[in-house]
Amino acid sequence: MTAQFPQARIPAAAGAAARGADQEPVHGAEIVVPLNRLKASPRNARKVPHSAATIEALAASIKVKGVLQAPVVEIERGEDGAATGNYLVTIGEGRRQALRLLTKRKVLKRTHPVKVVVDTENDAHEISLDENTTREAMHPADQFEAFKWLADERGYGAEEIGARFGVTATVVRQRLRLGAAAPELMAAYRDGALALDQLMAFCVSPDQDRQRQVFEQLGDYRPVHAIRRAMTEAKVRADDRRAIFVGVEAYAEAGGGILRDLFTEDGGGWLENPSLLDRMVGDKLTALADEARQLEGWKWAEAASDYADVSALGRVYPVEVARSEADAAQIAALSEEYDALVSGSDGQAVLPDAVDARLEEIDKALQAFGPDFDYTPEAKARAGVMVLLGHDGLARFERGLVRAEDAVCDRPADPDAPDGWTAEDEGETETASAPGREADEGRAPLSERLLIDLTAHRTMGLRDAVQSDQTLALTVVVHGLALQVFYPTWGTWTPLQLRLTVTGLERLAPGVSDSTAGRRVADRLEAWGSRLPEEARDLWGVLIVLPPSALLDLMACCAGVGLYAVRDPHDRKPDAWAHAETLATVAGLDMTGTWTATAASYFSRVPKAQVLEAVTEATNADEAARIAGFKKGDMAQAAERLLEGRGWLPEVLRTAPAVEPDDAPPAEGLDGDLMGGEGAAPLASEHAPPATVEGYGFAAE
Repeated sequence: MTAQFPQARIPAAAGAAARGADQEPVHGAEIVVPLNRLKASPRNARKVPHSAATIEALAASIKVKGVLQAPVVEIERGEDGAATGNYLVTIGEGRRQALRLLTKRKVLKRTHPVKVVVDTENDAHEISLDENTTREAMHPADQFEAFKWLADERGYGAEEIGARFGVTATVVRQRLRLGAAAPELMAAYRDGALALDQLMAFCVSPDQDRQRQVFEQLGDYRPVHAIRRAMTEAKVRADDRRAIFVGVEAYAEAGGGILRDLFTEDGGGWLENPSLLDRMVGDKLTALADEARQLEGWKWAEAASDYADVSALGRVYPVEVARSEADAAQIAALSEEYDALVSGSDGQAVLPDAVDARLEEIDKALQAFGPDFDYTPEAKARAGVMVLLGHDGLARFERGLVRAEDAVCDRPADPDAPDGWTAEDEGETETASAPGREADEGRAPLSERLLIDLTAHRTMGLRDAVQSDQTLALTVVVHGLALQVFYPTWGTWTPLQLRLTVTGLERLAPGVSDSTAGRRVADRLEAWGSRLPEEARDLWGVLIVLPPSALLDLMACCAGVGLYAVRDPHDRKPDAWAHAETLATVAGLDMTGTWTATAASYFSRVPKAQVLEAVTEATNADEAARIAGFKKGDMAQAAERLLEGRGWLPEVLRTAPAVEPDDAPPAEGLDGDLMGGEGAAPLASEHAPPATVEGYGFAAE
């Protein structure tokens, strides 16, 4: 059914009077013309057509209220000067286009009557130009308040107002929020003291008292980002990791208030009750910890606030699960079948139903066997799990953590040790015989002086033997390192006097353990920890059968975690710091992949001059000059946005380029004859295979 629109009708007598004797309309006559008789005027001064949004808005208005202002037309004439019966729209082409849009949508008929005003005296081009230049649009503030009046006085919702004016409900909500700004702000906006983007920043919150307070605090200097930050400083962003972890919907269901940002595309916002959010985070982490303890059988479980809590504890690692020959064969057969099905389906956008179903069956069957590596029941009986919130808003489970009171140091007692000797005395009292060696009850013990003398000779013999066998030497070094990294509470299980200290970095730089580099380091430690035995006494037996390539990998893992290049002014080690720079150059260290300059990480912690220097270096001097007058906090935020994605690093994090060494003859004596000259043992172990690991003299796997 065709809609009926409000339409002014001209009485027949008046219409006749408006026409001359020749029956053509006279100047100024208001007549009704069928829509399909109205045409665009070639003399219209507007050459750029109306936007689609404008036509939509006009159509919405006409649909509800009819044509409020009659178009002005001129009579179309043919080549002979006679009227064709059509009319050219001189003023009101947008209204004609909107009416045509409604006919396309079957809202109006093609012959819908349209009231127009005939102009036969004025120049069509001039009055078209006049119409578009001698008018002024209403101030946006008036529009915002008018929309608010419709909502308050007429009771229209955002959808209804949007339908009546051809705009989206989102746009209406934005205008309603702006229309509800504090009167002082609206007055400043009308006077030009506030720009629209500044008013929008104030209106992220509808709290007029807070708007006035921030308006007065900022004074004449009101950058948009500073306004937004001040309006939301006691709130938590919706993209904060805590909000991601808990979920905005769950937070709202718990009674938490949400301040929606109506002026951004993603429609984000702020959570207004940080204490409720923190409590929900803690409760959810605790619940996950309890669930892990019950399902996995740990001795204890708890939520952790940061990685410092984790690094303060010891750790046990999962071990390979022993499987029967039948289970191992079945797992291998299922894995081969799975790989064959996947390979046979390469190139197919969609897997056949039968193949997809079989893959799912195989996957469930493999999962039924459990993981290949798991913690032993004995380890779980004395270890626990901590659950903490990662930087990405996901829960991190740190398993196998051992408290000091649960640490195992199960070493055989030394019967030759002096009374009162304990493990802590090791290194100070070296006169006792080797641990585990039973005293000969039938003979008197050797004197301390003789025991020291004999074992000194034995030590020299060991030094010679280890120097003569590179593979054995590598194993000894890796054994000593691994003991200190993976078994720090087990005491000394090696005669090698090699000290490695693993210093936690989390207390120095909170969050560093959760960085990309920190996670990679932790993953390598966990991977190796799962391959090593649970008890230190069994470590040598595992290492002695490893190929040199694996030993080198483990040594790299241990050596890397033992590095400490922190520049502490209270613990100056300039030579060590210099060598750290050399290591970075040789390793080709690129910190852009693990650190980003932000207001929190850098710009708010250095003087303004250094902030401007960084902006100039990363962008240009003009950008630095633009923010030079900002306050410190605002400058830091602006610098963060300007440098985002540019990979800028402060000097201390940059790596010097490698310098190609000049060609030089090998140093005298470095020709492989380092082990005692003629007749000395060869560099490679006589038991090693002939292949070697490139860059090392060690036997390859």
